[in-house]
Amino acid sequence: MEIIETKIEGLLIIKPRIFEDERGYFFESWSRESFKNNGIDVDFVQDNQSFSSKGVLRGLHFQNPPFEQGKLVRVIQGSVLDVAVDIRKASPTYGEHVSVHLTGKNKTMVWIPSGFAHGFSTLEDETIFSYKCSGIYNKQSEGSLMWNDSDLNIDWKIKESIISEKDEQSELFKNFKTQF
Repeated sequence: MEIIETKIEGLLIIKPRIFEDERGYFFESWSRESFKNNGIDVDFVQDNQSFSSKGVLRGLHFQNPPFEQGKLVRVIQGSVLDVAVDIRKASPTYGEHVSVHLTGKNKTMVWIPSGFAHGFSTLEDETIFSYKCSGIYNKQSEGSLMWNDSDLNIDWKIKESIISEKDEQSELFKNFKTQF
């Protein structure tokens, strides 16, 4: 596997080794030993999957301590623009974000450690998004930042967004008090 560091410390792009032939393909999407040997030592406790139409935007979500979550994200089918925003107050990149194009074809993954708000916009119909979490979901610990906050200035690469009512009520970054 190839590990690519981003401009934000700890946030990693992972390109698995893919074996293809006339039958199709095979790749290892998770191996505790391989990831640990590449500096990602994590125990996953929950897998989540979503199915979305083109134009759906989910995020920017996070879980506050002590229920914080690291996430290993990938697309099984379709295409997304995946976004992670650094919400670690002591980080030199606090408030900055990284966007990565994930598709079922490129099989690229992103490791998002705790201390990041995360979201994605779907660029194709029938997109299946999968993520492994290092912590169990806890409703009282959930938080979210406003997806279209001008202070974050994220280009989601979609013209019109389909947003949940809950995500429309998210907090503006200028009012946000991080617990990380």
